[in-house]
Amino acid sequence: MDRLTKKEEEIMNLLWEHGDMQVREMQALYPEPKPHVNTIATFVKILEEKGFVAHKAINQRCYIYFAKVTRDGYKTKSLNGLVEKWFDKSYLGVVSTLVQEEKISIEELQEMINEIKGRK
Repeated sequence: MDRLTKKEEEIMNLLWEHGDMQVREMQALYPEPKPHVNTIATFVKILEEKGFVAHKAINQRCYIYFAKVTRDGYKTKSLNGLVEKWFDKSYLGVVSTLVQEEKISIEELQEMINEIKGRK
């Protein structure tokens, strides 16, 4: 799965948060200064080519766009790609780095372990 650029991610977040919509509806959700409709349409086309978005025709010139990939699905694929690329496919390496960088404490790690054990 391709990675999303910042602008592509903005559009995907709109679709994930608000559901299916037309390009003009997407534009209305942007703060001022709003991007031009053609700019949004270009990014939506790129997202379609990447397989993140699809459309259904309302009439010959009007389309509604929808996300083909869920936010959780993208999050999972992105995390897997990150672990594969930077941690040699080692999730233990990720956790170790988080502990070393003090992003997660040993106590929090133990709580997670206990929670997981409680599910079994």
